Amino acid sequence: MSEKSIDKIVVAYSGGLDTSVLLKWLKDTYQAEVIAYCADVGQAEELDGLEEKALNTGASACIIDDLKEDFAANYIFPMVQAEAIYEGQYLLGTSIARPCISAGMVRAAREHGATAIAHGATGKGNDQVRFELSTASLAPDIEMIAPWRQKRFREEFPGRAEMIAYAAKEGIPVQASAKKSYSMDRNLLHISFESGELEDCWYDATGPESHDMYVLSVSPEDAPDEPEYVQLLFKKGNCVGIQTANMSAILEKLGDVKAEGEEDGYTLLSPYGVMRVLNFLGGKHGIGRIDMVENRFVGMKSRGIYETPGGTILMAAHRQMESLTMDREVMRTRDGLIPKYAELVYNGFWFAPEREALQSLVTHTQETVTGEVRLKLYKGNTITAGRRSPLSLYDEDVATMEGGKEDAYNQDDATGFIRLNALRLKSEARRRNS
Repeated sequence: MSEKSIDKIVVAYSGGLDTSVLLKWLKDTYQAEVIAYCADVGQAEELDGLEEKALNTGASACIIDDLKEDFAANYIFPMVQAEAIYEGQYLLGTSIARPCISAGMVRAAREHGATAIAHGATGKGNDQVRFELSTASLAPDIEMIAPWRQKRFREEFPGRAEMIAYAAKEGIPVQASAKKSYSMDRNLLHISFESGELEDCWYDATGPESHDMYVLSVSPEDAPDEPEYVQLLFKKGNCVGIQTANMSAILEKLGDVKAEGEEDGYTLLSPYGVMRVLNFLGGKHGIGRIDMVENRFVGMKSRGIYETPGGTILMAAHRQMESLTMDREVMRTRDGLIPKYAELVYNGFWFAPEREALQSLVTHTQETVTGEVRLKLYKGNTITAGRRSPLSLYDEDVATMEGGKEDAYNQDDATGFIRLNALRLKSEARRRNS
């Protein structure tokens, strides 16, 4: 599609430095109508004044699409069921938001008759792949515009310093500055920080100079000196309710979360409500901070700082629920797929047929993951304090170390079991010694 045939563009818009500059550049370069699209996936106060800023920057319209419940129920929760963690640390907060946002952008493009979608992801990062692979899966006919991969754009804006200067010149308020040059990406699951001083992998992001950088959590050192208990109620692998002290006060403080009923002392909540409450509790206790160097899909390593308070609690509780209710071999099969599943999410293949096939298997494994988990939250730690389930596979008569339960488990049976498993080892030993 030629530039002349593009008369209406939907641009992914956050109101931050990159997309604010991008919006005006697209309008001037393509001589096209530009519609700013912002998916509300839990950015909170970052959305304040967004519409006014977009219109003042040159957008013909600004769409703020409330996708918070959709994001929690149809993206975060299925991923938690898969226990997906990238490279052993990253809970995929940015990665999982991109397909949700892409789906919303495609809907907006269809509704407004736009023939192109633009994004502000750089040619060095993962997000360009995630946005474009998702759009290719959902709307292969829509043109993708990636200015960072155009030489003319890079020549005009070779770095963030030039963007910051441009934003100041145009009167566009942004959080980035020459003093704090790191970038942030926030949603319901996490907030990430990268670039600027964080590109130095020896830079200590736990030090006092970075104290004000964090948004969702206090430092573990500053967390309360007393632990706090929280109980999570699971049904078929999803958390549906929470029990903790002062729940009414927490909901009142959050303001946008309402109880959906009660069950056995648990406050029932929507997926969005679950994430909001767990984020509040996790942030209060300094839970979920990660500093890692990861392998980007495009081939380079990058350093990122992540805050994932609620997601860390949810993943820990979910794993404990599975430990009690999931068959050993089913768990091993699912766990063997975690690296592949996490890689698919990280690399932008959420809508790919292989991810959907894996999700079908994951969903099946969750049929029995029902019950309760109790955790103790204390200075950055989620400490298991109990779990129970009506579908538990744990049999105390079998597991007990006390006598009197020989009918449940005959220890004599272990003799033949060990002998058979040792057979090949003895054969190998004889061959080696000969």
